[in-house]
Amino acid sequence: MLRDDLRTLWTEPRPPDAPARVRRDWALLTAGLTGVALEATLREHVVWRPVAVVFTLGLCLLPLARRTRPLAVVTLAFGSIILLQGASLAVADREPVGLYTGMIVLVLVYALPRWGSGRDIVLGSTVILTASTLCSLTDRTPLVENLVGFVFLLLPGIIGAAVRFRGTARQRQLEQVRSREREQLARELHDTVAHHVSAMVIIAQAGRVLADTAPAAAVQALEEVEEEGARTLEEMRAMVAALRHRGTGAELAPPATTADLKRLIRTPGGRLAVDLQLDGDLDTLPPAVDAAVYRIVQESLTNTLRHALDATEAVVKVTAHHPTVRVSVRDNGRRTSRSRDGYGLTGLRERATLLGGTLQAGPAIDRGWQVDAELPTARSHNGAHPRPRR
Repeated sequence: MLRDDLRTLWTEPRPPDAPARVRRDWALLTAGLTGVALEATLREHVVWRPVAVVFTLGLCLLPLARRTRPLAVVTLAFGSIILLQGASLAVADREPVGLYTGMIVLVLVYALPRWGSGRDIVLGSTVILTASTLCSLTDRTPLVENLVGFVFLLLPGIIGAAVRFRGTARQRQLEQVRSREREQLARELHDTVAHHVSAMVIIAQAGRVLADTAPAAAVQALEEVEEEGARTLEEMRAMVAALRHRGTGAELAPPATTADLKRLIRTPGGRLAVDLQLDGDLDTLPPAVDAAVYRIVQESLTNTLRHALDATEAVVKVTAHHPTVRVSVRDNGRRTSRSRDGYGLTGLRERATLLGGTLQAGPAIDRGWQVDAELPTARSHNGAHPRPRR
């Protein structure tokens, strides 16, 4: 069991998309350099002052690479501590070499489990423990103080591991939301394609009956079959894009559409007044887009009821003008939490992307929260519908 856990830790990859530099890195560097300058000029007793100053300056520079090279910076920092401690022992000077500003290495201890791979964590932790043990054995500090210092040194690493675990758990939940959205969209497209194929069969049967008595009607039936087949191919392409993960075999049920929006806006108790504005030819929307419009409005109003403080009204606008349909939902409430997308908005954004559209959500210009989406009502294939092979 323990061997398997160690093997899993060793093969753990680094977190993706680690930022190289952010603004607070330069603020940390400035604070470190300022601390070195103040200690170098104001502190009276410093062991090996020139060496201590140069050493601490190097420690202040290392955090700039802590996210992209966590093992390297930890090895340089704590390896240097080991070398300095050894040199101090060689000259029979048991006092520690360095400045108080050297506490900046705690940032590196945090960064190792936060941004490093499993291999980085194991090797870097070995270097940290070696340096800490050597300092504890050679210092004149009492045992209890050494233990407290050891715990204080490891605390940033524990925090870094906790932050990483939380971020990984949220990322896993987001992936599950995206997967469920793909599966639901695929089920809706399954019903749509089945409808198209059934219509093609019925039209073809009618054309065969009329072929002898009304050739013109039979030709028209063939044209309708061709048009229906082109629409079916479009929906099939969308379904292939959505089926990147296998579905769970959930029950197939007709999705709600824009025709159900009037029923949706009747909120419980009349707490939220919803102004629904529909414009354009909404009856000819593709089924997948039609269902997506309903889902966007539904999720937006649900978020308003749950998270918007003092919200009394919302304006819903759905406008269909070929080749797109635009959806806008805006409320007049206040949000107190951070503007991070919830799982509902993540699923909607994934659905909009699969359909070839976009979705944006954020604070409105003056007050409230606004969701804007734009979805294509037809997929473009070099300006023409694909023609089925004969």
